[in-house]
Amino acid sequence: MFQTYEEIRQWRNETMPSVAADHFQLNAFHDQVMNLTVQLAKEKTAKEQGTPPAPFAFFLMGSAGRYEQSVWSDQDHGILFEGADQKYFLHLGEEISRGLEITGYELCEGRVMASNPLWCQSVDSFKQQITDWLEEASWQSLRNFSILLDSRVLNGKEELLLEIKRYAFSRLEEEPRLYSRLVENFEFIKKGIGVFGQLLPDQRQGVRGEIHLKETAYFPYVNALRLLAMRKGVSAASTLKRFISLADTLPFLKDYEQDFLQLLEFRLRFRNNADNYGKVHLLSIEQLSRNEKQELKYLIKRGNQLFDKVRWLLKEEGAL
Repeated sequence: MFQTYEEIRQWRNETMPSVAADHFQLNAFHDQVMNLTVQLAKEKTAKEQGTPPAPFAFFLMGSAGRYEQSVWSDQDHGILFEGADQKYFLHLGEEISRGLEITGYELCEGRVMASNPLWCQSVDSFKQQITDWLEEASWQSLRNFSILLDSRVLNGKEELLLEIKRYAFSRLEEEPRLYSRLVENFEFIKKGIGVFGQLLPDQRQGVRGEIHLKETAYFPYVNALRLLAMRKGVSAASTLKRFISLADTLPFLKDYEQDFLQLLEFRLRFRNNADNYGKVHLLSIEQLSRNEKQELKYLIKRGNQLFDKVRWLLKEEGAL
């Protein structure tokens, strides 16, 4: 269908306005764009390096893995393969990263990409990597572990990633003490509401009068459901799918699922104010009406409340 990454980028730009107002259409479209890019990268690599030496899975992480991208997004992805030929798959990962950058997805500043050997490994080496992360239990190693669990296969053999997740859950069962460290990792949420009930703007240099929607409103929901997914062995990466999977045994989640859906819709109302990835999560407080400010404060409070409930639940179960 498309012969170059530039053609995919043009189609992306032309089509985006028609899907940008609906969360599900938007994320399905991102999947289409990225999958077309991966297919083209696979073809280019096959011409240069030959066919893949073993079955593999190209998987998404971060907001793409959770099916929660906004109009603009950066890259978070990896490759999992059978056998031991990392060289071929690193070359493929580099081509995919290059293609995605051209089609409209910025390179990940933290290099969480299939072009990085850390995120391009065989099934066996990834299992060892998980063991190493959990044994080290540093802030960064546990962050990497959490990033990996927010993953889903976009292209390739899904069973490979499922095998890795099952292994990760089994290691957590053996080391329940790790939940305390994981909760500590997730607790550092940027405060969005002041002591007088006012919305707090981001204080970083170059940012004036804007609140970071992802860090203040999204993360409590995402982190709470990620912790529950780890605890209950739920392999789904999407926060919404985690809500659905866990609601039968934890009925209190149903109300918070509606809050999260409301938050997704709230974000897309202001999608046109961001013209690049760096601004996509920043929202000017001044542009919000009184009702919108109240709505946002409600959603922030509910997310924090949810995280506190999950922390209490883990404590009751003896995981903390």
